Amino acid sequence: MRRVQTDGMSSGSFRHWQKPLRWSFCAMTMTCFGTVSALAQSDQLQKQLQELKQEYDQTTHDLEQRIAALEQQIEQEKEIKEESKEGTVSTVELAAQQAVQGAVGGESNQVGAKFQGQLPSEPTYDLLREADTKIQKLQEQLSSFEFHGYFRSGYGLNSAGGQQVAFQAPGAGAKYRLGNEAETYGEFIFVNNWLNPEHDSNKAWMKTEVMFEANTTNSASYANFPGSIGNDQFRLREAFVQAGNVLESQPDAKFWAGERYYRRQHIEINDFYPLDMSGYGAGVEDFNVGVGKIALGFLSGASPDIVTQNGNLAKSNIDVRLYDLRGPAGLWGGWFDFATSKGGKTISSTGTPTIAGADISTANGYAFGLRHQRLEWHGGYHSFSIQYGTGAASNYSTSIDDPTPFLHSEKRLLVTEQVLIQPDDKFAIMPIFIYQRTKDGNPQHDWNQWVSFGARPEVFFTKYLSLAFEGGFDHTRSRGQYDGWLRKFTIAPQIGAGRKFFSRPVLRTFLTYATWSDGLRGFVGGVPYQNRTTGLTYGVQAETWW
Repeated sequence: MRRVQTDGMSSGSFRHWQKPLRWSFCAMTMTCFGTVSALAQSDQLQKQLQELKQEYDQTTHDLEQRIAALEQQIEQEKEIKEESKEGTVSTVELAAQQAVQGAVGGESNQVGAKFQGQLPSEPTYDLLREADTKIQKLQEQLSSFEFHGYFRSGYGLNSAGGQQVAFQAPGAGAKYRLGNEAETYGEFIFVNNWLNPEHDSNKAWMKTEVMFEANTTNSASYANFPGSIGNDQFRLREAFVQAGNVLESQPDAKFWAGERYYRRQHIEINDFYPLDMSGYGAGVEDFNVGVGKIALGFLSGASPDIVTQNGNLAKSNIDVRLYDLRGPAGLWGGWFDFATSKGGKTISSTGTPTIAGADISTANGYAFGLRHQRLEWHGGYHSFSIQYGTGAASNYSTSIDDPTPFLHSEKRLLVTEQVLIQPDDKFAIMPIFIYQRTKDGNPQHDWNQWVSFGARPEVFFTKYLSLAFEGGFDHTRSRGQYDGWLRKFTIAPQIGAGRKFFSRPVLRTFLTYATWSDGLRGFVGGVPYQNRTTGLTYGVQAETWW
């Protein structure tokens, strides 16, 4: 087979001396820099350094030109190979493979120098096949791996001079978040596609997903304080396997098992989850039933701090969802959950009102809900939900409430509405509304109530500069404990990655002012505002997801 030479030099020789030459020049350059730093007053050394840099730049330029010529010859070699229909791989092709392997693994001469020796020679078929296999496996790994995540981080101060505090009403399930988050929080997701990494729609696929959650109090970099107060926290929040397109009759159906975030419903500006059945279990999603899709899941959680003769107190849920039903004014969906928690006599208990030797009753419960969505509406979307739950299912999650004698009688009603409107690339606004009533089951206790409404408008001045405002109002009531309102306002100049409400990453500075009624005095703002009804914080923050 015809060999191709460049400037009287074989490709094997070129690769043989290319790396030592680079290391030689790098070593000489680093040595000269160290000498100049020690003898800054020596003009002669400065001159030598400049000459070496010029020589290095010229040599690098020459190498780049030769590499470009070599790549062109590789293409010519491929054409010759196709025409001749020969199965032999040329030395030039092997050199190209070595370059790829060296660029990623740092061993550019592994095949050439280790297997061929110091002088260029015709590589054997086995060695070429080994090099091809390594490159192919590397390419497969790169194409099958995904990395996703979210984080927010920054720092702020309160008007009293201490660290930033958050303003949240007691009994409220969430707080308005702009300029009101006093922690660093991150979620880091690692996905590997084991089957069909190209995501061909007509092939089966299987993937694993692992997610780590990190949460710090912004107290110190690598916080490690006595008593664990303010320490960094790390958790494994997802570890599951998912497979799809395994049934010819149901190509969209997805099967899963493990620990995961499960089909959560989220309101962005106050980070509230009306429905969060995340936990451990298994199920199937996107099973087509003609009028829409069904998801069926078995999800569980346990309380290791409460142990009965049955073991750790546990709660199991059967979660059924019917969604993507096309109807009047958008998409509709329904949800049903049955939860059960087997009781028994406690052997040990810590951290709850339950004491050792107490009898815990078996508690069942059910919950159901209705959801309506418009996913393309005035440049944004609209979502409305209403749900009701009783007993063990009344908290709309896999977690277990304190097993009081009244758990089976607990009730919760929740209504939410959120809207995103963005008519153009200059303005966007998200208003929300939440109404929640809960009863702990004790017949002598009244209903607790939480009402919240607010909005975050954003004005975009350029592609990267914007100004965000946020105003929120919460009213909470718990008979015999508190009854009052909280108002929170924030202004935040921003540098973002686009002209959309959800454009991220974003850098922002913020100024937050909050005021609350006497009925919430002592419940809002922590120590700095213990005896006050107003508070102010300011700081900086970065937020992104990918």
